[in-house]
Amino acid sequence: MFTPDQVRRYSRHMLMPEVGAEGQLKLLDAKVLMIGAGGLGSPSAYYLAAAGVGTIGLVDHDVVDESNLQRQILHDVERVGTPKVDSARQTLEGLNPDMNVITYDEVINSENAMRLIADYGIVVNGCDNFPTRYLVNDACVLLGKPMVDGSVLKFDGMVTVFMPGKGCYRCMYPAPPPPELAPNCAEAGVLGVVPGVIGVLQATEVVKLIIGIGDILESRLLTWDALEMEFITYKRARKDDCPVCGDEPSITELIDYEQFCGMPAPSKEEAEVSAV
Repeated sequence: MFTPDQVRRYSRHMLMPEVGAEGQLKLLDAKVLMIGAGGLGSPSAYYLAAAGVGTIGLVDHDVVDESNLQRQILHDVERVGTPKVDSARQTLEGLNPDMNVITYDEVINSENAMRLIADYGIVVNGCDNFPTRYLVNDACVLLGKPMVDGSVLKFDGMVTVFMPGKGCYRCMYPAPPPPELAPNCAEAGVLGVVPGVIGVLQATEVVKLIIGIGDILESRLLTWDALEMEFITYKRARKDDCPVCGDEPSITELIDYEQFCGMPAPSKEEAEVSAV
């Protein structure tokens, strides 16, 4: 069942009756897709690898930049200029050679999103632009995949879990705000530890989902204000008239998300997954 190395590595999990050998086997059999290997994807993927999640997929088309190193802990100075997915794979395999890392150095878009997501049981969304956020949401709804969603800006962060049939990102935000009113971290900044906390919370929800323990954030939005050190939980619900997960959905296939968000489509050279 387990190798001697696995018994030693995962002993602290297997000591807990809530996890045990059965829970650890579920982790080893799980497949989780990370959208972005940046500020949120870094801590989330790192702890999921440490926990023994058997397969982690990484989608990112960016390269490591010095400005990333303040928060994106999968990368280091020697890998500046390296594709993020390659840098992340090296770190994760160094931490836990017992798991499989699959990399996708490509832009996630309406042409490949369904293909990328279909083979995974859970999706962790760590992007920081609205076109990708709505795209991943819609693909997860259409494929019936749970999505653990996180976002950060400056001193604040939030995390929630969208389960099939229990509401989605569009239920909370039917339409994106105008681009000029929604700066991302590259424009407004982020305290480096904030994505660390939110990314670890995302990883926690993934582990709970895989093992089947605890109360997940499927009908709640958890927010964190780092300056006030305050967590607040808000209830959220599925909307019957949601255009993608409602009773009579009007969106039954992926759309042009740049146009939907009022943003110009990126050029081939500019296109990338923008991870926090």
